[in-house]
This record gives sequence, structure tokens and C-alpha cells, in this order.
Amino acid sequence: MDIAQPFSDDTLNLALDTLKRGKQAIIFANTKNSAEKTAEDIAKKLKDVTREELAQEALHALSSPTKQCRRLYDCLRKGIAFHHSGLASKQRELIEDSFRERKIAIIAATPTLAAGLDLPAYRVILKDLRRFSARGLQYIPVLEYLQMAGRAGRPKFDTQGEAIILASSEGQSDELIARYIHGKPEPIYSKLGAEPALRTYVLSLIATRVVRTRIQIQEFFAKTFFAHQYGDSSVLAAKIDATLAQLEEWEFLKGNASSEFRSAHDLLHGAYDATPLGARVAELYIDPYTAHFFVEKLRQAAERAVVDFAWLQVVSSTLEMRPLLRAGAKDHERMQEALVSYGDDLLEKEPSIYEDEYQGFLDSVKTALFFRDWTDEKNEEQLLESYNVRPGETRVKLANAEWLLYSLEELSRVLQFKQLIAPLRKVKMRVIHGVKEEVLPLLQLRGIGRARGRKLFQNGIRDLKTIKDTDITTLSQLLGNAVAADVKRQLGQEVAPVKENKRKGQISLHDY
Repeated sequence: MDIAQPFSDDTLNLALDTLKRGKQAIIFANTKNSAEKTAEDIAKKLKDVTREELAQEALHALSSPTKQCRRLYDCLRKGIAFHHSGLASKQRELIEDSFRERKIAIIAATPTLAAGLDLPAYRVILKDLRRFSARGLQYIPVLEYLQMAGRAGRPKFDTQGEAIILASSEGQSDELIARYIHGKPEPIYSKLGAEPALRTYVLSLIATRVVRTRIQIQEFFAKTFFAHQYGDSSVLAAKIDATLAQLEEWEFLKGNASSEFRSAHDLLHGAYDATPLGARVAELYIDPYTAHFFVEKLRQAAERAVVDFAWLQVVSSTLEMRPLLRAGAKDHERMQEALVSYGDDLLEKEPSIYEDEYQGFLDSVKTALFFRDWTDEKNEEQLLESYNVRPGETRVKLANAEWLLYSLEELSRVLQFKQLIAPLRKVKMRVIHGVKEEVLPLLQLRGIGRARGRKLFQNGIRDLKTIKDTDITTLSQLLGNAVAADVKRQLGQEVAPVKENKRKGQISLHDY
């Protein structure tokens, strides 16, 4: 391996030293952009390493490679990779497996790689232990440092390992040693202390009849780490009482007597039951707060016509969809155009510009615009350019939107708003496939997805009847012989076997 001479960049020199030793390293950076640039800088210094097959596999993990895919390809050809949540899951898995197989020598990653993965890294290099937060640039917790440093020298792969912190000066070096090498890890806090978790678990426990009375609920939570941290049982009891009252108010729970006539004995020993609505909320595993918000919007929608964008904005307003896309100053014109176009159609009223909720509302509108562009058949490269959302992040948001739209559909069934079920299902299918409404009829067929559906539509084939009436030769020219034959069989039409055409320009069988 031809490795360049030392450089002024400490990260680069440590990476090259690792390669000279025949070892592997993980470099932790504090942003996705930094991880990508670090990997690129190292790859550019390697002259005679080629991992073409591996690089090609990563490049074509998406049907249409993005700029990010091409950057990853250039790095992987040299046995170097970057890793963060913006990569597609196939790419992340490929990088992790290839690192274990020692096909990749260096990974530049964000801290998402630090949790739960056992990788053969002899050396961990920590470029910067600060990260931007609501309070500006802050040092990360000691626990997070230990997670990252702990990736070095895993017992399964090495007898020793090195974790190296890069300091910009002697003064900072002393501070980092005191903070991280000699510092104590922060206390761990139970997530049950957060309202969303507490109300979700209380509803779930009652809906599944694990507990039913207030005293049973208190006894259950008294055995948790949550109770151990609080210590004061009266504080815990007050939190549980407030949660029960809220769930009753939202019609997810019912007690054995109306609240105003309930005695002290009833409050302690009377049974709670989940209402049909509450039981379905527990099954859907959404935050009851979100479910209550959905119920309010469904009741509004039952009395008016609702456009698809309004539903996209509703799911973009939930806690489950966070972090939302931030609407900044540069988005002002786009936001104003969206509010002019859709403002009267939204189920959520626009707050005053002086209210605290205004920024969150704008963020939900921008996130809804992102989903709208996806359902208008913008590809992942265009979404990356317009919203700075990478393919991996796109897939996470789409999965969340699908789940939330399904939840809206199911709650509309429980509430017997039958007129809303079909429109919600339509929006959900558009989000799943990323298509305009006009293409949906074609997607009923196996093997027909976004790209093939649009190709058929553009060639005048716009429903199942037209596909039936189209001869196999024409269909094969559009879809390929194997897919065309399978489509015909799905429609009950047997066709003679046709040899697959391998001519240049033939549509790939993987072009879904």
C-alpha cells in the first residue's frame, strides 16, 4: 500500500499510521459533513488500493444513486468509508460487515456507530468532543465519550486498543484529561420520568389488564428504577394520578364510577378499563397525546373536505416525527407560498407570529412540504438538494409517516368516520410508494413500483384494464420480458415464455 508522507492534519496522520500498522480504526466526528470529509481526505492519500466490487455495491444500494452515494463510492474504492444515519440501511450494513471482514480499514463516523456494535477497531480517534446544542457548542457527556472509546480493542478481536482524543492546545489537553479520563460518568435517569413514556405505559398496562386499580398501578411502578430515583412515593403517586386523569379526560380510560361521585376507596381500589379507543391507541403504540391530537383532527375532518397536504401536516406536527425539518430565514419565501396555497385547507390553525408555537408550526409545514415533494415523485437526490435530507433520514421519516397515517386510519375506524378511511389510505399509499395519485391503480400489481408505474402511465397505460388489453410485446418493451409476463399472469392471462432480452437499454429487473 502506497501511503503519503506525514501531513499537518493530526487526524489524517493517525489514520495513515493505523494503516501502516496493518490495523483498523474508527474516527468519530461531530457532524455528518465532517465524517464524510474526513473519509474523503484519507481516501485521497491512498494510491494503490481498489475495492471496486464493494464500492459498486454501495453505489447501487439505491435505485437512483445520489451525490452522497457517489462520495461513498469514491471512498470505498480505497477501503475507506463514512458512516452516519443519513446513509441507507443497506449501505450502513454493508460498511459494518465489510469492516468486520477487514475489507474496510478506516470508518469516519458520527456517534451513532458507538452504541451496540462490536467492530474490530484497534484504534478509536475522537476528532472533537464538542457538539452543537440549544446552548451552543457544548462538550459531550462522559458516558458518550466512554461509549465511543469503548469501541477500541474489543476482546473478540484484539488484546489491546487505543482511544485517542485530539486536543487543539496544551490547555485544552489538560481540560480533556480532567473531564474525560479522570471524570465520573453522569447519573442515569429513568425514561419513565418523561410524560410521553409514563402515559404510554400506564395506558398499555391497563389495556392489557396487567394492572387495573390505582393501587395496583402504584405498586407496579414502585418496583421500577423510576420509583427508586424519585424516592418520595407521594411525588410518584401524584404523577400517576395526573396521568390517569388525563387519559380519562381524553376518553382512553374509564373508571368504575364517574369522577365526581368516586369515593376515596373507589379511587384506590376501583378498576380502570381501557375504552375501545384507548385499547386501539395502546395497540398502535403511539403517544396518547398524539392520539388525542389525531382524534381532534379526525373530528374536524369528518365535517369537511380535506386535501392530502393537510394530513401530511398533521402527522408532521407530532412528537413521533421529531426532529422536524427546521424552517430557517432562507425558507421564508417557500413557507409563505405554502401557507398561501394550503393555509385555508390545514386542519391546524396557523398561530400568531408572536406565539411560542409559531416556529414549530412552520417546521411542521416544511416537513409536510418534504413529504409532498416525495409523493410528487421527486427523487432522493432532489430531496437532498432541496431539504438537505439524506437517503437514510428520508427512509426513517417515510417509515414514521406511514405508521402515523396508518394510526389515523385505524382511529377513524374506531370513531366510525368511514368516509375518512379511503382518503387516509390513499395518502398512506402515496407516501409508501412516493407517487402521484394518478399512478396508484397500477401499483396494485406485484413488481410495479414508482419507476415502472410512471413509465406505464406516460405510455398511456393507466389502469389494470389497459394493461390487460396491452399486448405482451408492447408490455415487454416497457417492463422487460419477465416482469411483463408476471404482470399478465397476475391478471389471469397466461403468456408463452419469452427469452429475456439482454440488449443495451433493457430495463433492469430491479428497477422498482
